[in-house]
Amino acid sequence: QVQLVESGGGLVQAGGSLRLSCAASGRTFSSYAMGWFRQAPGKEREFVAVISWSGGSAYYADSVKGRFTISRDNAKNTVYLLMNSLKSEDTAVYYCAASTTGSRFEYDYWGQGTQVTVSS
Repeated sequence: QVQLVESGGGLVQAGGSLRLSCAASGRTFSSYAMGWFRQAPGKEREFVAVISWSGGSAYYADSVKGRFTISRDNAKNTVYLLMNSLKSEDTAVYYCAASTTGSRFEYDYWGQGTQVTVSS
């Protein structure tokens, strides 16, 4: 069983920055691909970014490319999402997810989410 706990959300003005963290339990964190997703009110959950188990590869949604950076520290069992140049449309609940197979398309475990609100 893997438990994921997100933190770092909050209220920020447009143009500002936030860094989200996701702490994972379990000894095999370093073998998981880790992703970030978000869900805005009234909308479906959408993919934001994913990072490979080694941190050597990362993929981003077009809407955040160039503004968000995903990273991980396997020694700390933590994955991060640095969000710069935030826009009002980035307002959502952000979730981290773990893929035990390493696939960037299928995720087995999800965190409870952290709210990010961007004021314009």
